[in-house]
Formats: sequence, structure tokens, C-alpha cells
Amino acid sequence: MKWKGNRWIAAVLACGMLLAGCGSPQSVEDPAEQTPSGSAATAEEPVSREIFAMDTYMTVTAYGEQAQEAVDTAVSEIERLDALLSIGEADSEISVLNASGTAQLSADTGVLIDRALELYQDTDGAFDLTILPLMEAWGFTDEAYRVPSEEERKTVLQYIGADQLTWDAESRTITLGEGQKIDLGGIAKGYTSSRIMDIFEQYDVTSGMVSLGGNVHLLGGKPDGTAWRVGIQDPENTTGILGVLETGDCAVITSGGYERYFEQDGKTYHHIIDPATGKPSDSGISSVTIVSDDGTLADGLSTALFVMGVEKASDYWRQHADTFDAVMVSEDGTVYATEGIADSFSCEQDVTVIEKDR
Repeated sequence: MKWKGNRWIAAVLACGMLLAGCGSPQSVEDPAEQTPSGSAATAEEPVSREIFAMDTYMTVTAYGEQAQEAVDTAVSEIERLDALLSIGEADSEISVLNASGTAQLSADTGVLIDRALELYQDTDGAFDLTILPLMEAWGFTDEAYRVPSEEERKTVLQYIGADQLTWDAESRTITLGEGQKIDLGGIAKGYTSSRIMDIFEQYDVTSGMVSLGGNVHLLGGKPDGTAWRVGIQDPENTTGILGVLETGDCAVITSGGYERYFEQDGKTYHHIIDPATGKPSDSGISSVTIVSDDGTLADGLSTALFVMGVEKASDYWRQHADTFDAVMVSEDGTVYATEGIADSFSCEQDVTVIEKDR
């Protein structure tokens, strides 16, 4: 059996320092060296810190007079949320809930439960916070990778479905169904990056970015006033870039089958499990990138649309085009971009534009 993992999904191409920390494939330009035409070279120096949390390396970068305070506060917030939500720590709120089956949750966890249940309903179960027993069955939680038997998979499937749990939003009390466990990892990084954007604004950060294991969230534009350039990883080449998105004030979050997978008996099994089948999703998609000003939404939809497949994902976008845009790559190499970002996405390959009106 062979396992491979690559959690670096998207790279901010505008900061060489950040890229060096993230192991991203290439740097296009360093914003500290860029100044508006005709201006003196007086760009602010960035304040940046790296941290390992939520099972990945993260980088927080900010510009402004209070950038140091903002970055330090952001790192503390990352550590707080990691301790609260981790399924790898026995004393985290989520682990205690999974062990006991019921709990009264903190405000942050309550918000995430609300959002996860909204996504579950809105995506017809393509995003499901009760997926953890299946992830355990396939060995993706402890790296003891294996293909579960049909009997085991069908047994575990009985426990999957957020409609089986009971949630009282007012008291923030949750009770899991029989055999159920939850994992908020599918939206936790997106929620965390949105919290960091709030912190940046509190400290009057003029420009900033955070890379949470490849999940990129941007505040404003670059210090010189131009757009950030975000590289989207090529799912067929984990050291290469598929294309570049020029954007700002948004989250750019990618899910791909190349992130974590193992091979057994000549077959590859990736970590994005379809809650309906209990198997790695076989939707014909190799990666999905979501662009939204809502990091939590972007994180959840990157998984949900991967499970849906291109046709259903495109229809879903048409119904929600005011909340997000997407770049999708199919297993045959076709690149799709929704029309809201098609003009700001550059790619050497031909791009099929998904239009609102077919």
C-alpha cells in the first residue's frame, strides 16, 4: 500500500516570502517590491508569522501600522479554534461531544454547527458533518489506510446523515444519533480565515492575507493597490500551477483528490468521501476551487461541489451565483470557470465558461 498527501492547494503568487514558507510551486512577484507607477519605492514591509495548526502549516501576513498586533492576535485565534475543534485532541469540544454523544457547545462551535447544517440541507447532503465514521473506516483519520469491506461500509453508512442528529440552536445543545460522530474540519479553516479577516479589520490592517494549508483568504488588494494573484494548483502536477486568479477581499479555497490518497492493489483511493455511497467520490472531478467573500461557505462548497460533479455543481452555482464563483477541473483535464471570475482567471489551457443562462 502506498500513501501520498499534499495539502498545499492554492498559492498566493504575490508574496515570495509566503511561498517560501508554504512550499508552493513558484512566485510571480513580491508586493513589497511593487510600487504604483511614478511613485517612490516606499511600500510597507509585511509582518508575517508561520504556525502549524489544524494539521497543516499556516502563514499570516499583514501590512499596516498595527500589523504586528494583528498577526499576533490572529495566531492566538488560530490556536484557540484548533484546540476547540480538533478531532485529534481528546479534550477538544468536538472530541468530547463525539465520546459522550451530547453536549452544550460554545458560541464558535455553535455557529459552525449552524453553518454545517445549512450546507447539508442546501447541497442535498453533499456536505455532511457526520462523515467522520466513514473517514475512520477508510483510515484517513489515523493514516492506517485500508479499503473497508462492503459489509462494514454499509454498516457505517447507517450512521451518516445530519438529519439523524438533534440540534437546539438557541441553547446550543446537540445530541448525536446512534453511532454518529461529527467533524467540522470541512469548514473550520474557512471559518478561521474569516475570523482572521475580522481581526485584521479591527487592527486597521490595510492589506493582508492568510494561507491555511493552502486555503487562501485576502484582505483588500496588494499594498501597491493592484489585485492579488492567486495560483490554483494543477491537479495533475502537484508542483505546478493550473492558472492564476487576480482578485482581492475574498477566500480562494480548493479541494482535490490529490491532497490525500492511498493506493491499494493498483487502485487509488482519495479522501473526499461521498456521503451517499460511503466511497471516495467518483463524480468525474479532480479539483474544485471556490471563490467567495465568505470563507466558511467557500470551504464547505469546495467539498460539496467536488461530490456533485460538474453538471450538478454548475446548476448549483446558477442558483447561488451571487454568493460564490468556481473553477473546476474534470478528470479528463477540462477546465471550467464560472462567468463571474472568467475574465480574471488566466490559464494556458482552454477554459469552458459556465454561464448563468445556458
